[in-house]
Amino acid sequence: MEIYGYVRVSTKEQNEDRQMIAMREKQVPERNILLDKQSGKDFNRPMYQQMLKKIKQGDLLYIKSIDRLGRNYQEIQEQWRILTKEKGIDICVIDMPLLDTRQGKDLVGTFVSDIVLQVLSFVAENERTNIRQRQAEGIAAAKARGVWCGRIPAPLPNNFDDCYKRWKSGKITCANAARECGMPVSTFRYRAERYESMQ
Repeated sequence: MEIYGYVRVSTKEQNEDRQMIAMREKQVPERNILLDKQSGKDFNRPMYQQMLKKIKQGDLLYIKSIDRLGRNYQEIQEQWRILTKEKGIDICVIDMPLLDTRQGKDLVGTFVSDIVLQVLSFVAENERTNIRQRQAEGIAAAKARGVWCGRIPAPLPNNFDDCYKRWKSGKITCANAARECGMPVSTFRYRAERYESMQ
């Protein structure tokens, strides 16, 4: 029997130390700890896919928490089925002792672990939805405060003020003003709106 550990963080900047410490405490060999630095929205992750190829019947897989496996409710359920039923391995979710397939192999034990898995999978996906909503709200709030989010725009050309004033007074068309500024009409209109708001 081989013992594996799967570790996941969502971005390269996030720290996996907490999960790695948990794997070492469970005496997972370093060579069998597989780490992905990728979103949990799906299972198209290189190290997870490599683990699927290596792992075999009778092996044991440790995961720190169910959201480290993934954050998609249906896919977590499907991957759990593939790992436990098709591959025939045991899984132990360290932070949730009820999700240890080595325990309670009887009908009641299986029933309880299935319910816990469904609840935690739902919570994991719901948290992903909440994270995205909080990000969108944070960006909207930052924009409302005048904090720029995203790419910094190129500086306005030196003749923008003159072109803008002539366009606003009806002396030239928007297309002519945009052409004189060396930008597409849509960009000129967008920059003109921002320019107006700062006047």
